[in-house]
Amino acid sequence: MLFRQFVDEDLGCASYLVGDADAGEALLIDPAYAIEQYLVAAEQEGVRIVRVLETHTHADHVSGHGRLALEHGIPVSIHRDASAGYPHEPLDDGRELTAGSVTARTIHTPGHRPEHCCFLVDGTLFTGDSLFVGTVARPDLAVEAREGAEGMFRSLQRLLELTDDVQVFPGHVAGSLCGTGMSPAPSTTIGAERRGNPMLAIATVNDFVDETSDSATPRPPNMERIVELNRGPFVGDSPAPAPVASPDDAIVLDVRSADDFAAGHVPGALNVPVAVKGFGTRTGFVLRRGERIVLHASTPAEAQLAARRLRAVGLLELRGYLDGPQELEPLETVELDDLEELLRGGEVDVIDVRELEERDSGFIPGSRHIPYRLLRAYGAAVADGKPVVTICESGARAAVAASVLAAAGVDVRPVLHGGIADWHRAGGHTVEFRRCGS
Repeated sequence: MLFRQFVDEDLGCASYLVGDADAGEALLIDPAYAIEQYLVAAEQEGVRIVRVLETHTHADHVSGHGRLALEHGIPVSIHRDASAGYPHEPLDDGRELTAGSVTARTIHTPGHRPEHCCFLVDGTLFTGDSLFVGTVARPDLAVEAREGAEGMFRSLQRLLELTDDVQVFPGHVAGSLCGTGMSPAPSTTIGAERRGNPMLAIATVNDFVDETSDSATPRPPNMERIVELNRGPFVGDSPAPAPVASPDDAIVLDVRSADDFAAGHVPGALNVPVAVKGFGTRTGFVLRRGERIVLHASTPAEAQLAARRLRAVGLLELRGYLDGPQELEPLETVELDDLEELLRGGEVDVIDVRELEERDSGFIPGSRHIPYRLLRAYGAAVADGKPVVTICESGARAAVAASVLAAAGVDVRPVLHGGIADWHRAGGHTVEFRRCGS
């Protein structure tokens, strides 16, 4: 069997090309919007992609099924419960689809979404957003969390009827918001998960519901828009961003490094470095739906990379990238070594921009907690008369947060090099938040 796995390192999404090289045919499972990689692989393998199989309507990234259908005439199949608004051949449980001698059997596995399906191909199981390596998918993105969890439990029990030697290839690895505690490993087996996945050791549906239906993990940003794009009419290709002299009425998204942004940036720009993993997700959290975007990049190639990753999360309103001299302003930063003295003198207000579970494990006494993804809604209201210092685990989210606050007119200074763990290791005082019963 021909087999190729593709992993989007920015979003943690996986897609698969499987087929019969002798017959020259292949199936493509869960394609990303950047379809060029599959076309190149198919040409290298000497096969023709005869069908796209969608495990479900994705909520965290734009599918490439529209481009494949519009540009190459490739048919698409998805379970009928998806209520897809594009031309497709609906799937039902047990339906088999072929590429040469290779057969993919549909296993309807609702939970993550009502239409979710896995595909069993010659002893290899493609699990989409159901069973991951070491954990399971979240049940709260399409239906009420408890309802989704009940469906997920029944679906997982069905997968556990398969033999231990069945290879498992999931739709996500670490880095995705479609589950928690995911491993970066690209594959597993039913046997390994039966023995080592704690979620599969839960014996009753009620216990499983209690364990999975109260997730504190944020939902994928732009989720409703992405589902709308993936379920509606086919989404075609978008033009490459062109050079523009000025942003005009668009918001400037600075995709250079945080240090470059601090050295000088366009006033009002937001900074999400494209080189940092999770660029698409982080950008989706700080931009608002419908905002027109102009990129500020170090090179045209960097702008093109940013554009590809923005399109992957449904941010299609790209006006271009800045080309030519711009009026820039610096952003003052704070080093960890200087933070203790600033706090001792009461000179700054610290905002911890990590997620709640991270914050609870240890934070600087007196600091406030506002996750970076919420700060644009607060804007200048976070200021209390003192300069604001943003801090996270490594500096990456603190930089994003600082750019958001600076654009709102706040006197803000991020800690770019290091974070809470480094502060603690250097002898800085931290406290933990213990909830009742913990």
